[in-house]
Amino acid sequence: PDRAARLLAPWRERYGDALRLESVWHGREGTGPGSLRLAARTVGFAAEQGVRPVLSNAVRYADPGQGPVADVLDAARRLVPVDPTKELDSGERWLKGTDAMLQVAERVVEAAGFRRDTAHRLVEQTGVAAAECLVDPEDDIGIGSVHFPEPHLVGAGRRTAQRVLASRAAAGMVLRGYDSRRDYWERMHHELDIIDHHGYASYFLTVAQVVDDVRGLGIRVAARGSGAGSLVNHLIGIAHADPVEHGLLMERFLSKRRHVLPDIDIDVESARRLEVYRAIIDRFGPERVATVAMPETYRVRHAIRDVGAALSMDPADIDRIAKAFPHIRARDARSAMKELPELREIAEELGDRDRLWDLVEALDALPRGVAMHPCGVLLSDASLLDRTPVMPTSGEGLPMSQFDKDDVEDLGLLKLDVLGVRMQSAMAHAVAEVERATGERVDLDAVEPGDPATYRLIQSTETLGCFQIESPGQRDLVGRLQPATFHDLVVDISLFRPGPVAADMVRPFIESRHGRAPVRYPHPDLAEPLKETYGVVVFHEQVIQIVDIMTGCGRDEADRVRRGLSDPESQGRIRFWFAQHAAARGYDAETIGRTWGIVEAFGSYGFCKAHAVAFAVPTYQSAWLKAHHPAAFYAGLLTHDPGMYPKRLLLADARRRGVPILPLDVNRSAVAHRIELVSGSEGAPDRWGLRLALSDVHGISEAEAARIADGQPYTSLVDFWERARPSKPVAQRLAQVGALDAFGANRRDLQLHLAELRRGARGA
Repeated sequence: PDRAARLLAPWRERYGDALRLESVWHGREGTGPGSLRLAARTVGFAAEQGVRPVLSNAVRYADPGQGPVADVLDAARRLVPVDPTKELDSGERWLKGTDAMLQVAERVVEAAGFRRDTAHRLVEQTGVAAAECLVDPEDDIGIGSVHFPEPHLVGAGRRTAQRVLASRAAAGMVLRGYDSRRDYWERMHHELDIIDHHGYASYFLTVAQVVDDVRGLGIRVAARGSGAGSLVNHLIGIAHADPVEHGLLMERFLSKRRHVLPDIDIDVESARRLEVYRAIIDRFGPERVATVAMPETYRVRHAIRDVGAALSMDPADIDRIAKAFPHIRARDARSAMKELPELREIAEELGDRDRLWDLVEALDALPRGVAMHPCGVLLSDASLLDRTPVMPTSGEGLPMSQFDKDDVEDLGLLKLDVLGVRMQSAMAHAVAEVERATGERVDLDAVEPGDPATYRLIQSTETLGCFQIESPGQRDLVGRLQPATFHDLVVDISLFRPGPVAADMVRPFIESRHGRAPVRYPHPDLAEPLKETYGVVVFHEQVIQIVDIMTGCGRDEADRVRRGLSDPESQGRIRFWFAQHAAARGYDAETIGRTWGIVEAFGSYGFCKAHAVAFAVPTYQSAWLKAHHPAAFYAGLLTHDPGMYPKRLLLADARRRGVPILPLDVNRSAVAHRIELVSGSEGAPDRWGLRLALSDVHGISEAEAARIADGQPYTSLVDFWERARPSKPVAQRLAQVGALDAFGANRRDLQLHLAELRRGARGA
């Protein structure tokens, strides 16, 4: 008691009357945690010290009977079988009601030597303490409302964030040469008014700051999604494409009627994504930034493995049984054994194993582990840690919220999607290779927009490796469409979707584009929004314009109507509203019916034009690289593997396009693929060739490849062996593929010499 009193003293000094002592009884014997004796002594000690006791059940699961599941989870976490000789979960740690807890209280106070009616006071005190601990998530910690980083962190010192945003947008008008265009000024002020209406200026400045920091690191970055439809995003450097030129609508992204925080997604180089995360944390601080969790939950195979190990089953049997199951929910294990012929043998072999299958099915959808989401980053003011539990990620040690992407959106936390895109890494590598080898600095964001060579390449369908247009289906569409402008690429990307293909929208578009069919509009008033797509509705933005023109409702309301088209229950109401308002504006019933049919069908196949424009930018840039710097383009593709084709097909494509493929050479190859100037034979001009990378050698580690590259050049096989220190299998493979040919001997002799060097090294 004296020692307990000494331990209690500093807590009493700090918390005073707010201090409580917790008593817990889980029906255990002895004197340890969860035992009646310890629970009773805690209540008695609290009375001696003048501290109020509370009764808790240290709840671990919602319902009774889940103790064995807890034992399995404990065993899986410790990587040991359940040991029946040791204390297992008592099965009492469930969420008990008042009556059940009153019974516990009666046993505890009796064991402590108090009257039985003291139990009621103990339960009441516990209720009072619980009420004192109640937190209003909205009023007390701000859950449900968005908290932006403090204005001074995004350049708004003495001025408001809205004024800073307006100043930056106006500066962007001058910088981009739009300052003489009245329509641009009107669009800018219209958007700023919408942003001010919602109080989102800090959000735009925050994303702009992130983009500026990423560019400052020399990392390629681009906006994607409906945010590309905002002129303000374009003016402050978030989005590349001009939304006015491409007919994009702010209302598809944000309007006064739309009260949900809009998404501004950014693409960065996949190889440097973690570098971007660290830059965001360095800018705003770990108290304002966290990555988002991605829980891994139990499915049938993992459940069988963990339950089998906990029950001490033979590891070989566990592995065989788990692999026999398809990738299904754990709760469906028994039904799968009854229905699938390939599992009936397993079922007969195992016989009556109800305990195994009860536990397997009980684990269904329970968390098994947690990893970092590949793109979500939370940004907030300094109160972020009040609203989310945070843990370090394994390996990188980055702060990570324990909420997943759906949780953070429901809680109103600001999530910025920073997507690692391999094509951005591939293009960055290609540009770096051009500069390393030639000294030429290529700015892909400033390349000529209507380059003839680029469009000749696209029209030829030789687009393997090009972003968004390399699949067989896309190459077929490109060949039929024959894109000649950036807008054509936007349409191509929008048409190659399951909806337009299934709805047979591709054929009429191409027929009209090439003049083989007349262009028809539902009504002459709709010619303006539909003329760019030859009368075919392709984009969300066109539906917004159609609804606005025919009903006069305004674009913000028209976007709300467009979003309602995806809800079958709302379509009848929307149809009546559309017909009523269109008739009031003088449209006849036939036109209204024909137009509504187009609008209604659109819900199954439309695509956001802003998305397509954002995608078309790297599409054009990658095609430009392939047309003008093919060797560097293939070096980027082979290093970062961004597409759908294996390397052998990319190498075959490179050879077909006249790019020399230079073999592996320990004196010339780098860790990544590089370009080299190859002398032309018999008066032919020099060409840039592609040197294969050390990283392509099977089994080579990053450290080995870097060590070989750092030690170049090597004068002999012995020199290479002693300084590069390759492993036996890597050295053998290097000899087999010809990477050691520079040392003079044939490959068989090189293998023998390597064997001698290994024996010599062992002897030493």
